[in-house]
Amino acid sequence: MLLEDVTPAIAAWHPGAGAHSIWETVLHMRSWTREVERRLRGGAPGAPVDGDWPAVGAKTEKAWRAALASLDAAHASLVAAVLETPEATFGERVAASPGNPPGSGVSYRTMLLSLAEHDIYHSGQVSLLKRLAGAALEQ
Repeated sequence: MLLEDVTPAIAAWHPGAGAHSIWETVLHMRSWTREVERRLRGGAPGAPVDGDWPAVGAKTEKAWRAALASLDAAHASLVAAVLETPEATFGERVAASPGNPPGSGVSYRTMLLSLAEHDIYHSGQVSLLKRLAGAALEQ
């Protein structure tokens, strides 16, 4: 797993001003996974309940492990929602207004594919941040 060897120090490391840490990225991915599940279960499109980029809070081992567990739980819950969704629903539109809020006006299938692409994109960032943080923290 991409995140299993990431320590709290590496997760909290920032590459520079305006850039997100691994920890922030994990919470961001969790937020959008929860939002997509909420929409799939019939919720109106909106911003994630806990925000687009939730604050990290305490930077402890326990908090980092909780963040990882919450991302895993969000993914498991989304998979359950997908399995419970009738096939015909995937071709329906999430909402009538394309792009407002983000993800509106597309099919549920497209929304799910977009979330997968979103997670792949951020996983690539995490992979690069792991290397950068490891090198920076060794110095």
